[in-house]
Amino acid sequence: MTHSPVLAKPVALELHSPPTFWRCEPSWSWVSPPQHDHLLWCVLDGIGRLELNGRTRELGPGVCAVFAPGDAPTASHDPRRRLLVFGMHFAVDPQGVVPATRWAEVQDRVLLGALARSSDTAYRRGDPLGRRQAELCLEQLLGLIWDAAHSPQPSATDTAVQEVAQAIRQDPSRDWSVAEMAAQALLSRAQFTRRFVAQHGTSPAQYLIQARVERAHQLLTETAMTVTQVAAALGYTDVAYFSRQYKFRTGSSPSQTR
Repeated sequence: MTHSPVLAKPVALELHSPPTFWRCEPSWSWVSPPQHDHLLWCVLDGIGRLELNGRTRELGPGVCAVFAPGDAPTASHDPRRRLLVFGMHFAVDPQGVVPATRWAEVQDRVLLGALARSSDTAYRRGDPLGRRQAELCLEQLLGLIWDAAHSPQPSATDTAVQEVAQAIRQDPSRDWSVAEMAAQALLSRAQFTRRFVAQHGTSPAQYLIQARVERAHQLLTETAMTVTQVAAALGYTDVAYFSRQYKFRTGSSPSQTR
């Protein structure tokens, strides 16, 4: 399917009805009349099938659709694995750009569910701020769908490599080794290094140094720790070596930053 942009530029969105969750009944099927506004439709659980304009999409957790006025989708599901759907009817400022229809699968289902719940909770407070918070959640949900449709879906291996990189950024002081990183990603050392360089443009060892330097800069500017204390905290036994790496990557010495 050829995807069109959900949002080509910032737009003003206005909710037309409360955000809604529903667990479809075993005998449920959907034959929609032409939509009178836009509808965000997200599957949070279950299995089914969606049809629109002669195109069919298998439904499962994370699959989301954005319907436009005039669309008349139909859907069904497996009664043994009933669909749990989240929906939001909304209007778009005339200057906004939303395609006639599109769908995509959002991989971050935890975030998808959290945004759905947050919009529901905020809207049901019944005050203007809650309504605005719900509309902001809607904008974020549309952004997630945009990313899912226009970004290549990572393989399980690429995801594992990315998780290692995230762990390095979160804990750069750890005594990391490339062999340990590769084992965590379930790859050989050579395979891991090739994948890591392809994703991040640098070797795992250089990525670790950069993460340590960035954390050092944060500690030097946001705490009262001395240069020696920062170096030790990040696993350096040689303060001079730490200072050289820091200056090479930042252009300033740790003491100048401190």
